[in-house]
Amino acid sequence: MLILILFAFIAGLVTILSPCIFPILPVILGSADPTAGKSKPLGIVAGFIGSFTFFTLFLATIIRATGLPADTLRFASVIIIAGFGITLLIPKFQSLLEVLFSRLSSFMPRNNPQNPSFLGGSLIGFSLGLIWTPCVGPILASVIALAVTGSVSSTALIITLSYSIGTAIPMFIIIYGGGQLLQKHPWLVQNTGNIQKAFGVLMIATAIAIFFNIDRKIQTAFLQTFPNYGTSLTQIEDNTAVQNQILKLKGSSTNQNTIGKPKDTSLNPDLMTAPEIIPGGSWINSDPLTLKSLRGKVVLVDFWTYTCINCQRTLPFIKSWYDKYKDQGFVVIGVHTPEFAFEKDLGNVQQATRDFGLTYPIVQDNDYATWSAYNNHYWPAKYLIDKEGHIRHTHFGEGAYDDTEAMIQKLLKETGATVGQTIDNPDYQLAAQTPETYLGYARLGNLLSPENVVPGQAVDFTTPNDLPSNAFAFSGSWTLQPEFASPSAGSSLSFNFTAKDVYLVMRPTGTGTGTVSVSLDGQPITADSKGRDVSGSQVTIDKDRLYHLVHLAEAANHTLTLTFSPGNIEVFAFTFG
Repeated sequence: MLILILFAFIAGLVTILSPCIFPILPVILGSADPTAGKSKPLGIVAGFIGSFTFFTLFLATIIRATGLPADTLRFASVIIIAGFGITLLIPKFQSLLEVLFSRLSSFMPRNNPQNPSFLGGSLIGFSLGLIWTPCVGPILASVIALAVTGSVSSTALIITLSYSIGTAIPMFIIIYGGGQLLQKHPWLVQNTGNIQKAFGVLMIATAIAIFFNIDRKIQTAFLQTFPNYGTSLTQIEDNTAVQNQILKLKGSSTNQNTIGKPKDTSLNPDLMTAPEIIPGGSWINSDPLTLKSLRGKVVLVDFWTYTCINCQRTLPFIKSWYDKYKDQGFVVIGVHTPEFAFEKDLGNVQQATRDFGLTYPIVQDNDYATWSAYNNHYWPAKYLIDKEGHIRHTHFGEGAYDDTEAMIQKLLKETGATVGQTIDNPDYQLAAQTPETYLGYARLGNLLSPENVVPGQAVDFTTPNDLPSNAFAFSGSWTLQPEFASPSAGSSLSFNFTAKDVYLVMRPTGTGTGTVSVSLDGQPITADSKGRDVSGSQVTIDKDRLYHLVHLAEAANHTLTLTFSPGNIEVFAFTFG
């Protein structure tokens, strides 16, 4: 952990040089005050550290709990910044603000005569923490990804705080140094009033730019003009020691041989005791169960999530086994471990359970507790447990259905059951096809121009003339978050894929629905090629789920183009079949 804390601090120090910060530098420079000494700069950095740390870790949780749009907080920050710009431009407003903060300071300890400046600075810093979206490296990106899924730990808190402090140090130097310069240079002293008014105009202009997303366009233009600027700022984190620590932060093991095995590896691999189902999650189709209470039975623990097409394709086989063997002592427990935040919703999981016709017990594992106990890393993943509670068979992904059913029969016979059913699973062949592809920046893969990505900020993309196999490209304005990408109205996505079927996890934002136009090889998709969710050549996005876009007679290479209108849709991941 010390390695991540150190490198997060260093990354924070160099953030001030990041092109992502340039659009809000006027706010930092405009905060210099020759009359406030250290009080106002300290207030700004204190407000920034608290705000950035808190909202980085808990903004997703707050939004989910309250339903409050994230842009509401951003809008509040814009109002605060514009307000301080007005006070610099109009001295009368500045006097009124000083009176307000003087009254507020009466509630503060009386031995600090500079509390009004500190309070004003804290408010500016609070606003900066909300709109500060640096070009993060892998350390903070991993923390943000954990925060979005609700996995905030004390380690994540310390790392984010270290990053914030690193960022605040050069911020303090700029603000305090600017104030001292305004006090000491004769020409600056004579023109302090005009300089502050100029910065007031810049702060107001910055607030307007942020409100209309012009700041992001300025940043994009800068990066297009100087494409190599800032490319080395996050490379300080790109080393083996940091990467190994990031894996540990995510709860992963650097030794792939331990994946899928319980954390107690002292037992014989064929006799490893299955970890318990960790209590705390909601149960569907059953009261809470424990593996201890199921001793004497054969249990299949299936890790899945409802938008995963690979999981969906295994469900008919699991349903068939459950129906065939449940009267002979066979139990299935589906452990629903969400891949995306909206999959944590109990109502969504219950609806998916009904849609798939699942009647066996299912438990929600929203905190990844059971997933971690099994040291699991895959969707889907199957663990067969014998009558004594030992793991006797595992399989990750699709396929091997005959082998799994044969093991079910073997373990049932060990319980004394008479098993005579024929193993007749449909033939399973997985043709060469494009791999599952994520669109959020935390697990972004196969994007043709990843160097253009600015996490959390809208960026304009241009679709290239040649799209390599298994690669995709954005066109128009896109904003990438850890789990998903959000297009603006009229933006599009093109994917050169090889598969028979194409699926995409999407969700509408707000209370309305979204519309996506589907084209194949440059033409509106035809009736003989469209997936079941396509009507005409369009898909209506009305809920959080997996949408079937393309269905071909056989696996083939094509270019899929999706055009989003309006841009109120979040896209998460492609899967292929």
